[in-house]
Amino acid sequence: MEPLNIVGWLLRAGVAVAVLIGCVAAMRWLKARQGSGDRLWTVLATALTPRLIPFVLTVAAVAILSALIPVESLEKGAAVLVLSLLGGAWVLLAAWGLTIVSSGLSVLVDWKYDVTVADNLGARQVQTKVKVLQRILVVLIWLGALAGVLMQFERFRLLGGTLLASAGVLSIVLGLSAQKTFGSIIAGIQIALSHPINLDDVVIVEGEWGRIEEITFTYVVVRIWDLRRLVVPITYFLDTPFQNWTRKSAEIIGPVSLHVDYATPLAPLRAELRRLCEAAGDLWNGKTCGLQVTEAGPETMTVRALVSASDASKAWDLRCLVREGLIDFMRANHPEHLPKRRVLLEDAGAGRPKAGTGSEQA
Repeated sequence: MEPLNIVGWLLRAGVAVAVLIGCVAAMRWLKARQGSGDRLWTVLATALTPRLIPFVLTVAAVAILSALIPVESLEKGAAVLVLSLLGGAWVLLAAWGLTIVSSGLSVLVDWKYDVTVADNLGARQVQTKVKVLQRILVVLIWLGALAGVLMQFERFRLLGGTLLASAGVLSIVLGLSAQKTFGSIIAGIQIALSHPINLDDVVIVEGEWGRIEEITFTYVVVRIWDLRRLVVPITYFLDTPFQNWTRKSAEIIGPVSLHVDYATPLAPLRAELRRLCEAAGDLWNGKTCGLQVTEAGPETMTVRALVSASDASKAWDLRCLVREGLIDFMRANHPEHLPKRRVLLEDAGAGRPKAGTGSEQA
């Protein structure tokens, strides 16, 4: 081996060893930050370490190969092929790294805008927008990486340049061949910007009560109250009317209806309703607590209690609590005013009621 080649090989080996040491140090640093007291760094390290470890190992492997392969001593054709492969590998690694960075920014937004607080509308809007736009950014990154890899090879360089320079023509061709897919992507962008739905919104879709769990390019996952998942095309929320209970605020009013006898005194019922609301703790938000007669039927009247809560889940629990409490109150204090069916017995011969036979059957 010539002295110049020996020096070059030693330099490349030194670079490879330095890269390897740097990667090991980076992984050790990440592991140390994961157990630190800083909550932000702990969240970032916990979320990104599983992605960073294979990325760092791959970067180290490509860097070592780039440093150790004696490209200058290879034949021209082999050297061009090796350089093209290494260049394509670095382009893919760059796209991989940018994807991890975008994921880190998404984790940072999740940490900054906490959706577990009571008034989380602003946080849910920001998280929805960031997650949808982050997915769009990742697609653009990998499309650019595909063009970059093709441009590393002479035969595909023209195709790669066309992929970058003729985006308008490609968009028309792809739009004609995949109208629904691109329509769904555009719908996703529109949802991210206009916010008809946000993550963790309470919605009524196809008659099912649930929360928005995930928003992707093409579909939305709704977590039903009984932990089933309803997968709905994203265009559904732009084309079909649906109920969004948390569009502006999570506060909601819940009704409780009872059928009672016409002789039922309403004042004690209103007092009991107020007592139940005040005893409900954080289920009642202290705003709405009222009782009214909303319907008069042939045999009973309908009494409706309205109570308010800070969110839909608490409203459901509060409604069940009020319903059970009012039924127990009626049964214990006014059992004679529970719904009755009145029957009038008449004398078949005389055609008039028997004396003393007017009766009530519960």
